[in-house]
Amino acid sequence: MKKIVFLGAFCTLSSALSYAETSKEEVTSVEKISVVGAATNLSITAEDIEQYQANDLADIFRSSPSVSVGGSVGVAQKIYVRGLEDAYLNVTVDGAQQTSTLFHHIGRVTVDPDLLQQIDVQAGAGEATSGPGAIGGAIRFKTKDAHDLLSDNEQFGGRVKANYFSNDGTRYSASLYGKLSDTWGILGYYSTIDRDNMEDGNGDEIYGTAADQDLLFVKASGDIAENHYLSLSVEQRDEKGEFSARPNWIVLEGALLYPSEAQRDTYVANYRFSHNALVDLEATAYQTNSSFRGGRFDYLAEIDTYGFDIRNTSETGLHKFVYGVDYRSDEVSSGPGEDATEHTEEGSVLGIYAQGYTDITPELLLSYGVRYDDYDFQQIILLDEYYGTPVTDSAASLNDSEFSFNLGAAYDLNEAWTLGLGYAQAARGKQIGDGFTIDGYLYDGSDVPVVADDLVPETVENIEASITYSANNLNAKLSIYDSSIDNVIFEGYEGNSVFNNIGSLDSQGVEFDVAYNWNDFDIFFGFSSADTELNPRDGLYDQQYSSIDINGYEFVGLGNSRGNTWVLGVDYDINTDASVGFSVTKVDSIDIDTMHQAVDLGWTDSLYRLHKPGYTTVDLYGKWYISDNLLVNVAVTNLFNEHYLDHSSVGDYSEVFASVVGPYEAGRDIKVSVSYNF
Repeated sequence: MKKIVFLGAFCTLSSALSYAETSKEEVTSVEKISVVGAATNLSITAEDIEQYQANDLADIFRSSPSVSVGGSVGVAQKIYVRGLEDAYLNVTVDGAQQTSTLFHHIGRVTVDPDLLQQIDVQAGAGEATSGPGAIGGAIRFKTKDAHDLLSDNEQFGGRVKANYFSNDGTRYSASLYGKLSDTWGILGYYSTIDRDNMEDGNGDEIYGTAADQDLLFVKASGDIAENHYLSLSVEQRDEKGEFSARPNWIVLEGALLYPSEAQRDTYVANYRFSHNALVDLEATAYQTNSSFRGGRFDYLAEIDTYGFDIRNTSETGLHKFVYGVDYRSDEVSSGPGEDATEHTEEGSVLGIYAQGYTDITPELLLSYGVRYDDYDFQQIILLDEYYGTPVTDSAASLNDSEFSFNLGAAYDLNEAWTLGLGYAQAARGKQIGDGFTIDGYLYDGSDVPVVADDLVPETVENIEASITYSANNLNAKLSIYDSSIDNVIFEGYEGNSVFNNIGSLDSQGVEFDVAYNWNDFDIFFGFSSADTELNPRDGLYDQQYSSIDINGYEFVGLGNSRGNTWVLGVDYDINTDASVGFSVTKVDSIDIDTMHQAVDLGWTDSLYRLHKPGYTTVDLYGKWYISDNLLVNVAVTNLFNEHYLDHSSVGDYSEVFASVVGPYEAGRDIKVSVSYNF
């Protein structure tokens, strides 16, 4: 069977160029198939992460126009894909789903860049294998193991690394890895980060950005028998700092900061049995415990998640099928720091899926799939914090199930040109609530239920078309998409319940990238334009609005509008031991009307015209192998000290509300790391 992989629009520079240098025959031999939305997929490698001296999520996705990170402060960072917040994505680390929200003013995805072997991003709803609730796409983080770090003739090794950030902190890490047998290895990793408050491009201190982070990771993996592979890992992460009551807003000088702590423990087991072409079984089981304690009231929110994914791949003749079942259970509890049990919600989803691929002709590959998801939501306890009485007459309960279908095709016009077309559906039922705010439902004593019986799941339809070219060291891709999420579930609007279906979220966009290798120069250019609007249901507002540009203050948890984004990068190999490069990112300015609900509530007299100024940043990076064991990396981010507010952060509403402004991004940061391998 023909194997086709599209690395897709907006690969990071080295990923895109490695693809551009690969012949058509080599590409089609890759053991990976992706057709639905494939041309807008993104892959980031460990090498990409290291060259930028990545320290957080923003660094990881720095050169990806279609993926952005807002929030500036590490604990508040959120990922956005095509303007949609990561709550709309199925995010996994080694197959373990990262779910739900501890506090809507902080992020929900935390990873250590040094641990990552690869990141795959599926932009937009895609194939049935993407997992439950992937109505905005999926992000898959894969961590390293001992075999990634050891050469074939090595039994044991290690690495110590020291990082210095001029703006403003240090990081130290150590890894030990070795083979317990010819096929079984173990990796141990520890890192500690000490950050002081950063400075923005004007040299002003960004209050509330200091933090201490510690992470411990252990992973054992290898073949336990012929054709049987097993991986077991545990990750423990702890971050402490003094943050504002709303970490994703700016901290005004003199404002109070509150001691806070975020913790996450994740346990993952991966198993694979490769028997023959008909039986290639993969199984993942995981458990994650995460918490955030702090804020002005010393509140504690905890989320416990466990789940599994069991799938098999069968290949015969011109057909390949991937089919399986996945399950996830979430429980959120919140309350005072000493006893976070006042308010509890539970949710689960059971999914059954199948995805097929067929070579219709040697030039035409067809993909098709179906997914069934059954969602269950239960409100266990909901007491008025101050009076100790139930806020509602009865606990909320909801059960929904949905079928989703997808169909895609890739057609080779010739050895260089490929056309792609894909249609995909996905669905998501009511999830557990925001850990820090489920206690705030209906303090006014209303008997309106939290979830109404007529609440329906969110569903999406995503259509994408693409054309790709690959020949003569040149790789280019152009993609267009149209996505509509119906029955968006959101809180805070008048209706039959606290959570209501408020309308549809429509996104249209264009993505383009080109990578070219010329002698020792690798050149990359990328562009992304995304327009995401809410079409509110009738009666949502006192006034009738045909469409509303999405923004991170009014629609926290949904998405954020961003100007057209351009990325240009150049890498140059000085010799086999040294290389340098630079990248330029330009974001165009936009103006949008906001604060529609504030007008309804009487908080302000008229809509606010939010201006998001454009900005341009320049980054430099280089590496030098002083010896086989000693590596020095240097990166300078925001070289010209641009003073800017990232479009994926909360905008500047200071003309109306003084404190509603996202934190500014860090100014120039000179990053130096020294790594010694033994």
